[in-house]
This record gives sequence, structure tokens and C-alpha cells, in this order.
Amino acid sequence: MNELKTFLDRLSPLSIVSWEKFSNLFTAKTLKKGQYYIRENQIAKEIGFLNSGILRAFYRSDNGTEYNKHFFLPHCFIGGYASLISKKTNAINQQALTDCELLVANYADIQKLYPSCPDIERISRLLAEQFFIQKEQREIEIVLMDAEKRYKIFQKDFPSLEQFIPQYHIASYLGITPTQLSRIRRKIAQK
Repeated sequence: MNELKTFLDRLSPLSIVSWEKFSNLFTAKTLKKGQYYIRENQIAKEIGFLNSGILRAFYRSDNGTEYNKHFFLPHCFIGGYASLISKKTNAINQQALTDCELLVANYADIQKLYPSCPDIERISRLLAEQFFIQKEQREIEIVLMDAEKRYKIFQKDFPSLEQFIPQYHIASYLGITPTQLSRIRRKIAQK
């Protein structure tokens, strides 16, 4: 719980009363490598806070091709956010790439705290704003930047992640093949 409290306080301080109400909604959960936090076509009900481990968020096409959208590292929120808000089925899979430790809470229970805990509602808004900014930045990268620039941004945003996940996951995230990623790595190493 300490990591969750620290994370939230960095966004906006919570009152003691709000923290007590909020933290009481969370329970510990573990995911083993390969397990899913949420799958496509499910309706999301929980939001999770990643204490340890690595997850990936990905789409799967009709022919089974997977496209990595995001990687989650410790001390961030995870979940099918669009599904939580819209109450419609989730389009994104979230899968553990390593064993993970989480704290999870029912999202509707968090929303019920908003009237009596405006500081929690403010934190939810700030998180939504961060998600929007990240999404827009990712779209700009994919559309306007070449693969080498995207790879350098990946290295900056996810330092040392390459040591823990297969190359094909990184290539999928960058929108290139593993062979193209190998070429980019060689080119950068030769500079």
C-alpha cells in the first residue's frame, strides 16, 4: 500500500480520511507469467495498481496477429479503462510478461467515494488526463516518426525493459518486425 499512497500523493495529496476509505477498497492479487489481467470482450469492473512485475497491453486481429499497445511497469494503474468508463466490452488484452503483484479494487466502489472525497475524484481526473496525453503522444510517434526514433523513445520510456521481455514484443510495440528491430539495434550500436 505504501507504493500506492506515494503514487497518489505525487499526483495530488489525499486527506487521511480519503486515503483510509480508498485503501480499504483494495485487495492483493497475483498474476503468474502468461496470465491475463483482462481479456478482450470482457466488461472491465476492476482497476489495478501494479506493485511488481511487467504487463503488456495488446490488441489481437481477426487473424490472430498481436499488436502491443503499451507496457506496464511497477507503480502504475492498469485495467480496461475505456470499458470501465463506457461499461462496454473491452478491446485490449492485458497479460503478465513476468510474475506480478497487484492491488485491485472495484471501480464502481471508487466512483461511489467521489461525492464525499473530492480529492479522490481529482486524482481520477488527473490520471485520465495523463492517460490522454500518453495516448496522444503514442499516436504521434506511430504516425510521424520513423522506427529508429520510436525505438529511442521506447528505450527512454522503458529503460532496461529489453532485458526482461522478448524482442518480438518490442518490435510489435514499435510497429516493425523483429528483423527490422535487429537492424536498428546494429545501426545504433555502430554509431
